[in-house]
Amino acid sequence: MSSRDTILQRLRNRSGGELKVPNCDFSVMQRPPSSVAERIDQFQKTIESVHGEVHLCTRESWIAQLASILSSRGARSLLIPTAHQIGRDLRDSRQDDLPELLIYDEPIENWQPHLFNEVDAAITSTRGGIAETGSLILWPTPDEPRLMSLVPPIHIAVLKASELHATFHEAMLAQNWASGMPTNALLISGPSKTADIEQTLAYGVHGPKELIILVIG
Repeated sequence: MSSRDTILQRLRNRSGGELKVPNCDFSVMQRPPSSVAERIDQFQKTIESVHGEVHLCTRESWIAQLASILSSRGARSLLIPTAHQIGRDLRDSRQDDLPELLIYDEPIENWQPHLFNEVDAAITSTRGGIAETGSLILWPTPDEPRLMSLVPPIHIAVLKASELHATFHEAMLAQNWASGMPTNALLISGPSKTADIEQTLAYGVHGPKELIILVIG
């Protein structure tokens, strides 16, 4: 008998009978069907209300738009994934005005001084987005560790429009989260923010000062 079975059996014994589990009702989480354009519009309005920035791109234009965005910020370096297609596309790009491309290919102990003091921006993929809350879903990997989205002053996130879901519940079902999850999953809704004892909200204090999303349609 497993530990779970043992605990449930003890509960049954205390209650004097079979433990009845109520049926789950997720109808309150369901939303009317929406188009991709409607979800993008809702996502953009929601995340921009908390200082996020959204740019609509195509597969052909996103690198040029990225270069323009980083140039306008004066970014001198961009941290990219090693194996992900985003990193490969950037390394193979002939875009001349991209900043220096850096690869997170050493242990964090070696990377800390550079990551905290010299990296101006980092770019990551996303697992999807949530239109209702204006949130990005990130599942960190060794190729795209969590610090890439939490430390550099500018976080660039690439989101496929086809992976933008109406609600968190819809995202979990579509991506079958029940089959397994990583050690940590990130839901990001805007740049870092904090509030003092007087509830004055401040942005960019303990993490990225800017969150820029490239939505590829």
